[in-house]
Amino acid sequence: MRQAQLYCHASDDSPRQLILSGHWSGRVGTAERHALESAVEQAGSSTIQLLAGDEFTWEASFPAFIHGLIQDCFSHNQKIDCSAMPDSLQTLFTLAAAVPPNTAQPATGQSRFAAIQQVWNEVIDTLVFIGEMKLATLRLLTGRSHMRAVDAVSCLNQAGPQAIGIITLISILVGMILAYLGIIQLRQFGAEVYVANLVAVGMVREMGALMTAVIMAGRTGASWAAELGAMKVNEEVDALTTMGIRPMDFLVMPRLLAMTITMPLLCIYSFLLGMLGGGVIAMTMDMTPRMYLFQLLSSFTPVDVVVGCFKGLVFGWLIVLAGCQAGMNCGSSSAAVGRATTRAVVLAIVFFVVADAGLNIMFYHLDI
Repeated sequence: MRQAQLYCHASDDSPRQLILSGHWSGRVGTAERHALESAVEQAGSSTIQLLAGDEFTWEASFPAFIHGLIQDCFSHNQKIDCSAMPDSLQTLFTLAAAVPPNTAQPATGQSRFAAIQQVWNEVIDTLVFIGEMKLATLRLLTGRSHMRAVDAVSCLNQAGPQAIGIITLISILVGMILAYLGIIQLRQFGAEVYVANLVAVGMVREMGALMTAVIMAGRTGASWAAELGAMKVNEEVDALTTMGIRPMDFLVMPRLLAMTITMPLLCIYSFLLGMLGGGVIAMTMDMTPRMYLFQLLSSFTPVDVVVGCFKGLVFGWLIVLAGCQAGMNCGSSSAAVGRATTRAVVLAIVFFVVADAGLNIMFYHLDI
């Protein structure tokens, strides 16, 4: 293989010519590369023409070096003419110059109007998704849905038995925490016996449903968002639409049905375990099991249980809304799936706080 060589030719009536012959590589630090750079720097002409000499060959990294040299000359008001080079090199240079450099300045901040517009669009998208869920529910009740029973059973398994372990642990610990905090404060007044009332009312009306919903949002809701997001990236959702199958019926309704069935049951399970955890702490504070059980049963009514289960049901619907909407509106990249999963959990927790506050206000005014 002939060694790379560089020849310079200059005349008064033509651009300065640089003739490349032999084998040229793009490795940094070669003498030929430095010679070419020096020849370009010493050229006083505004146009420099590159010519292919005898036995001119090049490696894959050489076009990148020449392209960088062209960019440097352009910044110094010089021009390199490659029209006499081989066609393959010219094609590469044309492709490299086809997309202009991005000269736009990065946005330093979002205007208030744009932020409001984005929030408004998200609200509209949420309302549209809620409307589609209602229509899909009506189709399910009238027997015109595309939902499969096997999908509903699979979602029931995800939202029910597979979540028992973590709900058991969290519910017992929450009940113990409520009892521990309550008994410390009630001891100042000699009313330790009322710690059972605190644990019962706190778990049944508030903490049982809320903690169960938070666990399900971080576990099941995020899983559903990632699953639907991956289906959106792989164009499986578009394939269902092409085959005439409604994605809302086929993908969302099994999850909605699963949450509707499992959330009240999981809330009742959480109530019982929270009371059990509170009883463990009460037993260590010189309270007899009979006394704790008697005070516990007299502290809440079936209405309180219905209120707690209703909250859990609403929270379950919100989990489906946040998770499935984030998954169905996912972008077309793996990063978009991650963002959809995060968005599902964050939105679900925000929905819980807002819904819990609204329900408590409603129950207070209805004297429930």
